[in-house]
Amino acid sequence: MRVVIAGAGLAGLSCAKYLCDAGHTPIVLEARDVLGGKVAAWQDADGDWYETGLHIFFGAYRNMRQLFAELDIEDRLQWKSHSMIFNQKEVPGTYSRFDFPDLPAPINGVAAILGNNDMLTWPEKIAFGLGLVPAMLRGQSYVEECDKYSWSEWLRIHNIPERVNDEVFLAMSKALNFINPEEISSTVVLTALNRFLQETDGSRMAFLDGNPPERLCQPMVDSIEARGGEVHLDSPLREILIDQDGAVTGFRIGGIKGQPEREIQADAYVSAMPVDPLKLLLPEPWKHLPYFSKLEGLRGVPVINIHLWFDRKLTDIDHLLFSRSDLLSVYADMSNTCREYEDPDRSMLELVFAPAADWIGRPDEEIVAATLEELKRLFPVHFTGATQAQLRKSVVVKTPLSVYKTVPGCQQLRPSQDSPIPNFFLAGCFTMQRYLASMEGAVLSGKLCAAAVDAHLSGRDQGPAPAQSLATV
Repeated sequence: MRVVIAGAGLAGLSCAKYLCDAGHTPIVLEARDVLGGKVAAWQDADGDWYETGLHIFFGAYRNMRQLFAELDIEDRLQWKSHSMIFNQKEVPGTYSRFDFPDLPAPINGVAAILGNNDMLTWPEKIAFGLGLVPAMLRGQSYVEECDKYSWSEWLRIHNIPERVNDEVFLAMSKALNFINPEEISSTVVLTALNRFLQETDGSRMAFLDGNPPERLCQPMVDSIEARGGEVHLDSPLREILIDQDGAVTGFRIGGIKGQPEREIQADAYVSAMPVDPLKLLLPEPWKHLPYFSKLEGLRGVPVINIHLWFDRKLTDIDHLLFSRSDLLSVYADMSNTCREYEDPDRSMLELVFAPAADWIGRPDEEIVAATLEELKRLFPVHFTGATQAQLRKSVVVKTPLSVYKTVPGCQQLRPSQDSPIPNFFLAGCFTMQRYLASMEGAVLSGKLCAAAVDAHLSGRDQGPAPAQSLATV
């Protein structure tokens, strides 16, 4: 049957792909002229790519990895050494590593923590390990219960020294949701730690071998179109049309770039848009329903992604780096980590500026200048003396409302994929699935949404149980 999906990010495209697998015909409508949503990227006049964010694929991303396998593009993931690398605050230009040995979980994770003596003392390691025992024994139910606490509050409850926050979790919180430990829900950090400690390769990281629209999104489009589905760019959703009973009768699509407005009808309708634009498009009769009214408590977090091209090589490290900076989150030299961006002689740093709330409205020049000041600490050899590295060009990508801000209390606000409107469904990382605001969460939400739509269209719609037949979580 025919299903219209608004949004061609990872959630919308994965939903369409799995609907095709189930024998349906999806029509995907994307407002912009580029695929990918939060993994969108663009090419400048020099042929260089710049991206919405610095995208890391973890071993724990089972649904994402299954998707790569189904599309036969597993070789596009460039796996790095099983390590986490942090800049040393006290000794500029040096690094501290957590190296995971080739042992089963959780032994490898424990060995990585115990083997690092630069950042945490033995009493701090013991206190932190004891704090994690309930999460390891009780699993996800305990993790969900902790949504009422921020990460900083959780650490204080378990008498874990504040220095543990400063040394490790300031960087990790900003990497997970672009906010500080005082804001982020402890559920987010505990979910990541649970996966890292319980899955042998859970914390291992990979980079995509090129730009996401072509290397990840286009294979999904090819799969969809090969089986009769459609994907249309420059097709923004302007209105969700409903009848007197509140059921959807169509999507009104805005006419841009000389195209006329049009209405599209289908057997089922999916919003795979971020939560913020979705809230603006909700029909008035729906807004009083608890399912939709709770969405008011969810809001996207601002993110700034910075690209800096230099005249020389700054590092040969082929990995993600945690900056431990007040201004920056994580960064990588993409000329090392990504095959398409490879340059043996010159670095291209991609850096995440977070938290970004105080900077999102500032000029790009100020953001680049502040970043260059931080680089003097990260790469002191290259930014002091008579022969300093020279910036060739820069690009700043601002996303005022990115993934939903995972503050305490958000879990109870997140909706399921099937709504109280019988023929209307939601996909997106803000919908309920255990991988929260992540690429894995987006892909899993699309898979779960496709399962819910398929159950509805095939007459098996009895709540969440049928979804498990199509979606492996």
